[in-house]
Amino acid sequence: MKPLLLVSELEDYTISFANGLASQMPVILGVPARRYRDMARWFRPGVDLRLLDWPRHSSPKNLGFLWSLTRLIRRERPSLVHLLSNTTLWLNFAAPLWRPIPLVTTVHDVRLHPGDRETQVLPTWATTLIARQSGDLVVHGESLKSLAVERFHKRPDHVHVLSHPSIQRYVELAAAEGLTRRASERPFTVLLFGRIFAYKGLEQLLRAEAALGNRIPDLRVVIAGRGDDPWTRRAEMGDPSRYEVHNRYIEDREAAQLFLDADVVVLPYAEASQSGVLNLAAAFGRPVIVTDVGELRATVEPSRIGLVVPPENPAALADALATLAERPALRRELGDNARAWAYGPNAPETVGARTAELYHRILEEHKAR
Repeated sequence: MKPLLLVSELEDYTISFANGLASQMPVILGVPARRYRDMARWFRPGVDLRLLDWPRHSSPKNLGFLWSLTRLIRRERPSLVHLLSNTTLWLNFAAPLWRPIPLVTTVHDVRLHPGDRETQVLPTWATTLIARQSGDLVVHGESLKSLAVERFHKRPDHVHVLSHPSIQRYVELAAAEGLTRRASERPFTVLLFGRIFAYKGLEQLLRAEAALGNRIPDLRVVIAGRGDDPWTRRAEMGDPSRYEVHNRYIEDREAAQLFLDADVVVLPYAEASQSGVLNLAAAFGRPVIVTDVGELRATVEPSRIGLVVPPENPAALADALATLAERPALRRELGDNARAWAYGPNAPETVGARTAELYHRILEEHKAR
């Protein structure tokens, strides 16, 4: 068994997924050199990393790239090709040339998130076509499976559920660089992290902070990530002095420090499929507060790694924040559960073992046909 993984973005997911799978079998991973060259050190020895001259979507060089990629596939003769995202354009035109090698595609978001300007640059037909060309799809939850069956016209037995593995490399980075949680007398710190687009629920967090009044006297709200500027909504903040905003791309070391310093990580999303931020928070042992959208409840509740509130309900979010601020023992319990989940049932190696079983089933069915 020798799979070839291909992906043009999603660095954190890709590192966790490839490393976990490499604990089960040799893995070839093809990625853009411009995005992954500086991340090569995070891959384990079982990952045969191929840094490719992968052009951007708009480049005419994609035609030459497709030919060189097809030559690579014919030379390596992988057992199957697994695209770790369907957010591709040009691979649609090369996929027919790879037959009869089985093609698997992971669909992270079956529906486009509102306000996600980065994904909107791709035409819908491109993300749909590659999924339909694939013999099998992978999604991150049962509700997403139902949506994928409907959208991509797949048989249910060809859409498979694999969880998003925990993201551990920031914890490893913190340990390697001697980072620690800053002074214990810091205010109660709430972190909203990642791309700040409409669906991420920034408005709900601002309204929840305003609704809290003085229930959490030492509250600190940290918003970190590129996207919409939170200060444009200053009028909706209860107390702007409570906020610490980093409206830009967050480098790895700074991200690790932010999670070390956080008491709670909030995901007040208006819409979601799953969340890489949740898998990062869990690795740091940080409890989460999530809204009941997508697979978030199904992820959080069974393992007791946080609290779940209704979407677009700032009063409920405010109550949840106050509960965790006032009950440090509950915070510790949920945080311990989160860390145990991230390094146990949802560890990259655990997800890798499930993936290996899935690959074997796909290949057996392919041979039978």
